[in-house]
Amino acid sequence: MGITSRMVPTEDASARKREIEEKLKQEQETLSFIRENMEKSDQLTKGMVSILSSFESRLMQLENSIIPVHKQTENLQRLQENVDKTLSCMDHVISYYHVAKDTDRIIREGPTGRLDDYLLCIAKIQKAVEYFQDNNPDSPELNTVKARFEKGKELLEAEFRSLLTRYSKPVPPILILDAITVDEELEVQEDVVLDHLPEAVLQDIICIAGWLVEYGRNQDFMNVYFQIRSNQLDRSIKGLKDHFRKNSASSGILYSPAVPTKRKDTPTKKAPKRPGTIRKAQNLLKQYSQHGLDGKKGGSNLTPLEGKDDVLDIEIDSYIHCITAFVKLAQSEYVLLAEIIPEHHQKKTFDSLIQEALDNLMLEGDNIVSAARRAIMRHDYSAVLTIFPILRHLKMNKSEFDTTLQGTAASTKNKLPTLITSMETIGAKALEEFADSIKNDPDKEYNMPKDGTVHELTSNAILFLQQLLDFHETAGAMLASQETSSSAGSYTSEFNKRLLSSYICKVLGNLQLNLLSKSKVYEDSALSAIFLHNNYNYILKSLEKSELIQLVTVTQKKAESSYRELIEQQIQMYQRSWLKVTEHLTDRNMPVFQPGTKLKDKERQVIKDKFKGFNDGLEELCKIQKGWAIPDKEQRNFIRQAQRRVVSDAYRAFLQRCANISFTKNPEKYHKYRPEEVEEMIEKLFDTSA
Repeated sequence: MGITSRMVPTEDASARKREIEEKLKQEQETLSFIRENMEKSDQLTKGMVSILSSFESRLMQLENSIIPVHKQTENLQRLQENVDKTLSCMDHVISYYHVAKDTDRIIREGPTGRLDDYLLCIAKIQKAVEYFQDNNPDSPELNTVKARFEKGKELLEAEFRSLLTRYSKPVPPILILDAITVDEELEVQEDVVLDHLPEAVLQDIICIAGWLVEYGRNQDFMNVYFQIRSNQLDRSIKGLKDHFRKNSASSGILYSPAVPTKRKDTPTKKAPKRPGTIRKAQNLLKQYSQHGLDGKKGGSNLTPLEGKDDVLDIEIDSYIHCITAFVKLAQSEYVLLAEIIPEHHQKKTFDSLIQEALDNLMLEGDNIVSAARRAIMRHDYSAVLTIFPILRHLKMNKSEFDTTLQGTAASTKNKLPTLITSMETIGAKALEEFADSIKNDPDKEYNMPKDGTVHELTSNAILFLQQLLDFHETAGAMLASQETSSSAGSYTSEFNKRLLSSYICKVLGNLQLNLLSKSKVYEDSALSAIFLHNNYNYILKSLEKSELIQLVTVTQKKAESSYRELIEQQIQMYQRSWLKVTEHLTDRNMPVFQPGTKLKDKERQVIKDKFKGFNDGLEELCKIQKGWAIPDKEQRNFIRQAQRRVVSDAYRAFLQRCANISFTKNPEKYHKYRPEEVEEMIEKLFDTSA
């Protein structure tokens, strides 16, 4: 057991030793292999180093050979480029010396029909000028090209003027009327475009203007522009004025904003086709005549409105047309100008462009004011009616006017406000003097209507006031403009309305006082009463028919009832004239007798006198009063019936009392009229045709 155990470790050690020896042998073989490879690698490395050294040497030799050649080539290329550039510059410089010759024909022939080519030539000349100025300012060539450039610029300016002159035409009146007329039947209004120049011509003008601004350094063309266009604007308005006068005189159907269709100072959508203000006054006179309100012509210091010439209406409508047309045309002119004139010169040029037309319009407005002033001095207060439609139109269009003139000089902007102020001043003066003239109209016997009808002063005064209905806001503002209080600039429409109401009441009050004074001219108090009755009734009916009563009641609530009381008072005054007839029919001095008793001569004479007094009085009054007039049919019938009833009842009662009295052998001599005949006689009162 012990031997066996010692042998096992010995065998393990031997095996271990053999194993180590084998590994050592393998490692020695590997080491030997590595050494062999290292030797081969060293040899290869030495060979590679030798090759690289040889390559480096060759590269150095190549570089030493190539670099000088490259540098020489580069220098040659640079020289070639310099030569080319020099030749090109020479050609370019030489071309400047030939510009004058090359462009001579085109410049001489001008830009007409060849604007693009012409501008190219001008550009070449301009570059030549710049070259000689920078490089050879003393050369004669500089003077040559400069002269050629100035010639070219002059021809461009001439072309600008020629194109504007040749193609700028006045806008046809019909086209202007279409542009300023609004049709209320159209839901969407179509704007009428005012093309002042053909498109191709416009583009050429814009092109020339742009060149003159950028290169020409010349603003003279702007003066040329506003002078030509200003002339055309003025001619357009004058053409419209002439057209309107001719056609209005013959047809009267053109757009006429002078008189609105509604009773308010607001523009109507559609142009009314109706006569103007003065002509409307004539129509109103005829209308009231047909309704029995017009009176016979008398005399007063008021010029009768019905004698005015229609020419005045045409002048008013024509002027209003021209104001509207000016705004429309000026707006279209600014649109055109904005395409041609530089922005910073547009307002000034536009200001100059519109001056002539605007000055002519303002002058015409001043002439209207002067004419109204002269007429007022002649006490022709109807002349103020020419101011109302124009003033209203100017004020309605003032905001658009101001917008159109925005940016112009203060003197230009103030022209319209100045005219408006003048019209308001003269209008207010006319209104006040008219009120005074109503109060102070003289009482001339030969001017009084012999039949007691409406005095011409009354009809003219009422007719004048009726015109204020169409212009109530204008008239109210006109009166307010003369107020001197600090709040004069802030009057409201309601305040203006009260002012106008007070004015109308003042005129009516003056008229009433004057009529009362005039009535005293009549020797017959009954005729005086009929005269006042007719005038008061005419005033009341006119106020009601024309709606003036609404304006009056703003400040005088009981005006209507006051006139009715005055009318009733005059009817009672008239009825007193019949007392001298009916007093013979009373029981005064009537003898007392018993039936069958014979009357004394004195008692019979009393009854005879009563019959005779009644008959004579009746005949006298009927003869006189038959020639008097009460134009209002309703009032005429009322007064007749009332008087017929009073006289007839008294006469029947008197006849009944005398029925059984024998006071004469010839009763038919005294009992001349039956009651029915008396009634018929009274029915013929106030009837000049009977």
